[in-house]
Amino acid sequence: MEVQHKDDALEALKEAKVVAVVGISPKPERPSYYTTEKVIKKGKHKVYLINPRYAGQEIFGIKVLESLKDVPEPIDIVNVFRNPAHAEPIVKEAIEVGAKVVWFQPGAENYEVIEKYKDKIKFVYEACIGVEAGYL
Repeated sequence: MEVQHKDDALEALKEAKVVAVVGISPKPERPSYYTTEKVIKKGKHKVYLINPRYAGQEIFGIKVLESLKDVPEPIDIVNVFRNPAHAEPIVKEAIEVGAKVVWFQPGAENYEVIEKYKDKIKFVYEACIGVEAGYL
């Protein structure tokens, strides 16, 4: 596996069909909300929303799930909007469910975790999925 930077971000997004957003918020002012809204509006990806705090509620008319394990199909991109301190359990779960890529949104990167797991899963970071989705 290799670590991918923003140069490869668009490629990862082009190939992806299923995106799971970890750390979604129902608050429109939060980056997880308005960035995910852009990806959904593009209509090129099936989007699953993950946040145990809001599990069972709906955001964008999509039911929020408790964990990546609740996503009923293979995940291409795990899109992370969480504090870097919470990165490792998310990466471990992404590997467990067989996700292809963990995409750390700007500010969510944890370089120690990336280094530790770079041989087990691909990472994208230093790129915003909402910006990249605009190029598709």
